Amino acid sequence: MENESLKYERQRDEMVRQQIESRGIINPSVLAALRNVPRHLFVSEALRDQAYGDFPLPIGEQQTISQPFIVAEMTQALELGKDDRVLEIGTGSGYQAAILAEIAYRVYTVERIRSLFLQARKLLDKLKYHNIVMRCADGTVGWEDESPFDAIIVTAGAPIIPESLVNQLTEGGRLVVPVGNQHSQDLIKITKDRRGIHQTNLGGCRFVKLVGKHGWSES
Repeated sequence: MENESLKYERQRDEMVRQQIESRGIINPSVLAALRNVPRHLFVSEALRDQAYGDFPLPIGEQQTISQPFIVAEMTQALELGKDDRVLEIGTGSGYQAAILAEIAYRVYTVERIRSLFLQARKLLDKLKYHNIVMRCADGTVGWEDESPFDAIIVTAGAPIIPESLVNQLTEGGRLVVPVGNQHSQDLIKITKDRRGIHQTNLGGCRFVKLVGKHGWSES
């Protein structure tokens, strides 16, 4: 019988080849991170056999772990370097933070739901991601004390691009955020340089809603 860790390693490799590389993700750092991070540990035991499927999965509190391809697409769009400081809005399971931590120098991640925050912190500590700094708070206001950031990623759908986050980017910084209504969004990439703000639409997507001061209300 196949050793369990080898089984999941094989599933990760298959996921990267069939779902990620085949759809045009070419950044070697992103592909290596997806092969390295044990995605199955970021879902409940009952869902582990589905962890490497081409779909999002529930993680409790009406939140989800994103489909592997969308994680890869958003991470590639951030154009991360090994010295970059990244802010993530919406820690959720902690999976996206782990992917970022494989590539960037330091990851700051904010989660507003306390139970998810505690669960993710415990797992990320166990996996020894010492370059991840976590906070339980309203992520829509960013993390002013640690700004500016080289890259910011928002893992929930916003009604508008949060100005608070754009303001916390360095010159040359990148922000990737789903923007739209509560049922469907467009994945928007913002690049900030001395000439101003530039927007690129990366296509349609669907995320849970971004709740907070600069997002949707709780109800």
